[in-house]
Amino acid sequence: MLDPEVVESEQVAAVPAVSSSRGAIEIPNVAPVRLQTLDIARHIAVAPNGKRYVVGTFDDRRLKQSYVTAIYPQQNDYLTLIRLVLCEISSATPEQAAQKHIEVVQAIQQGKLSDLIKAQQK
Repeated sequence: MLDPEVVESEQVAAVPAVSSSRGAIEIPNVAPVRLQTLDIARHIAVAPNGKRYVVGTFDDRRLKQSYVTAIYPQQNDYLTLIRLVLCEISSATPEQAAQKHIEVVQAIQQGKLSDLIKAQQK
């Protein structure tokens, strides 16, 4: 017989947790990265082909009056190529930015990064 507490905890773990506080986004099976000064969240996402990407969401209101979710390639498991941004997505609020951050990480994990980039270029 299944223990209801165990079943509930497994179901909760599969859903990303979003909180309005800085760095409080938890995504199952995704490694968090040390936050930079303006970051809301930063995680390492691994694509099905083994390529690694850093997804960073930060407050860019001083320059663009928005929050930005950016995707950077990672090399040698540690070096993030910050000058080679693959895609940037703007959001009006921190909540929208946090949701977009989760969507981007999940798209990378599902192997849909190229589709995401194409959609943003339109």
